[in-house]
Amino acid sequence: MISQIFILSSKGDHLIYKDFRGESSKDSINVFYEMVTALSGDQPPVVMTHKDHHFIHVRQGGLYWVASTKTNPSPFTIIEFLNRLAALTKDYCGSLSEKSVRMNFALIYELLDEMVDFGYIQTTSTDILKNFIQTEAVSSKPFSLFDLSNVGLFGAETQQSKVAPSVAASRPIMSSRGEQGGQNEIFVDVIERLSVVIGSNGVLMKADIQGELRIKCFLPTCSEMRIGLNEELNIGKSQLKGYSSAVRVDECRFHQAVKLDEFDTFRILKVCPSQGEQTVMQYQLCDELPCPPPFQLFPSIEKDYVNRVLIFLKLRCDLPPKSTALNVSITVPVPKGSVSMSQELSSPDQTAELKPKSKALLWEIPRFPGGAQLSALFKVDVPGLSSASLLEVGPVSMSFELPKQTCTGLQIRFLRLSPTQTGLSQRWVRYVTHSDSYTIRI
Repeated sequence: MISQIFILSSKGDHLIYKDFRGESSKDSINVFYEMVTALSGDQPPVVMTHKDHHFIHVRQGGLYWVASTKTNPSPFTIIEFLNRLAALTKDYCGSLSEKSVRMNFALIYELLDEMVDFGYIQTTSTDILKNFIQTEAVSSKPFSLFDLSNVGLFGAETQQSKVAPSVAASRPIMSSRGEQGGQNEIFVDVIERLSVVIGSNGVLMKADIQGELRIKCFLPTCSEMRIGLNEELNIGKSQLKGYSSAVRVDECRFHQAVKLDEFDTFRILKVCPSQGEQTVMQYQLCDELPCPPPFQLFPSIEKDYVNRVLIFLKLRCDLPPKSTALNVSITVPVPKGSVSMSQELSSPDQTAELKPKSKALLWEIPRFPGGAQLSALFKVDVPGLSSASLLEVGPVSMSFELPKQTCTGLQIRFLRLSPTQTGLSQRWVRYVTHSDSYTIRI
């Protein structure tokens, strides 16, 4: 059973605090935050104990979602509940951030009242909770079909803060009364995360693709939906290679609500989506990249004068000509004694800076068209430079996102609702690939 639930910002600010049993003091919040911040490393243990108190927490949206207990419940149950609480907060508030939690604290307290009774979990179902939740969500920016300035990629979790979330990702599932439009919509996103290691000779050494098919539903009454995937989708280690129309993945996992009676024959998923966001399918492809790597780097490192290193980088984008990579970020470790840097960039929209703490230079490109080639020359001042210092340069790591692209080739053939929804229903399909770990050795 749960004694307390609280939500903290990354700085330890108290955003939400709910005491269900009155057996613990509010000082436990400070105790937990001191324990988390006192630990070395970026990954503190999920379960921590202080005297007779157990703290179980997860990190989502840059916030700490914490449950405390004095009993010994299953930690996996509490972790699943906290993840579900964060997902429900995102569904009802539209986004998951410190600002959205502060603006919707009354709604979150109402959710907790319905989800937990005297420390015992009652329900985490969106369909059940929507019958009892009366508080309306407050959005930081009203949704407008005519405002295209903030249209980005829904459901794509990214480390670049410059990428604007789409209107779907920042909109509550239960719209305010009187809001016109945007009611009968369903979004299906195919999201892939790419992990690549490229050798110093340009040869692909390792490739791994993690993908998921995610649904966000705004339909007031959710009927059965049929999702058609590629007809030539092969699962497992297939001997058939070299066919451009075939798509292969090593393994697939499906949500328990997905019906697979038509999947083996027609590659069709059947699901009754509940309001909110859910992942209906996850897949993986290991040790193979069906398409060429999106970026190739041609580096050159030289020692100039006594205390300066010249780093010349030529970066080529091997995407199709009509494609564009967004928020491309290149990080290059430099010698530890580096004190300053000057640069010569091939276009004015690029930026570069030397990070003194991490001893790395950061080269950022907001938009990188497919087929283009950009270059940069960095002059790094290193007092006491030696030949051994040159070995500290690299490897290069990159982060980026590729809209309208999937590396596996997985596509949505159709989306069909059965029975047909009354009124106009909008169905949207979007694709995005993110760099999970893209490393180039030099």
